[in-house]
Amino acid sequence: MMTIGDRRELLSKVPAITLGFWIIKILATTLGETAGDTVSMSMNLGYLVGTAIFLTALIALVWWQMAATRFHPFLYWSTIIASTTAGTTMADFATRSLGIGYTGGSALLLGCVLASLFAWYRTLGSISVDTVREPKAELFYWLTITFSQTLGTALGDWTADTGGLGYLGAAAIFSAMLAILAGLYFLTKASRVFLFWAAFIMTRPLGAAVGDFLDKPIAKGGLDFSRPLASAVLAAAILVLILVLPQRAGQHPGENRAG
Repeated sequence: MMTIGDRRELLSKVPAITLGFWIIKILATTLGETAGDTVSMSMNLGYLVGTAIFLTALIALVWWQMAATRFHPFLYWSTIIASTTAGTTMADFATRSLGIGYTGGSALLLGCVLASLFAWYRTLGSISVDTVREPKAELFYWLTITFSQTLGTALGDWTADTGGLGYLGAAAIFSAMLAILAGLYFLTKASRVFLFWAAFIMTRPLGAAVGDFLDKPIAKGGLDFSRPLASAVLAAAILVLILVLPQRAGQHPGENRAG
């Protein structure tokens, strides 16, 4: 007999938060960096045109995601990749083309993330991904994700460049932060909702740093890999993991289940 908890999970349109989720998320954020740079830099289309392309794709995918009646792994992860790629070009446009710099851009985008979470909480009473079963929650979810992906790009660039740590140094910093969050999850009773969003945000600057390390010139501390090739390899790895790792709809870790 299907319990209330089972019915709620069937209605969930986001994946269960597992180790596989975080692995794919980090690869997706790295792909977002290399793919965004491919369009804006390698193809010389610029940040504004790149943003227009990826935002159009993101809006279409979010609409498709919201129109779906259940969780679809490929649709969900395609939307995540679109959000992180759009976040790359938007952050670069804000910090470089608009000239507000990494510090100003990071502060502005952090404000956008917090404002989105606050509006979500005031509207629905919760910012847990367990609420992502209705249109309003889905809109807030994807808006917050897009802001967080953009913020993560600016944070990654700020740490690597302005902070003088280089790409590997920045990657080490954000990896350590993720390890601390994991420790808090397993060893304390800290809010699972807070830890989820903190980890979700931190994966993006990690991916930005790793992506830059892969495709930036050797003189700037990178490996100078081909951006299109790096993007293709990352996309293939994500595809394999989606096929191999269990993909199921789920609830926020730590949420009580009925039954």
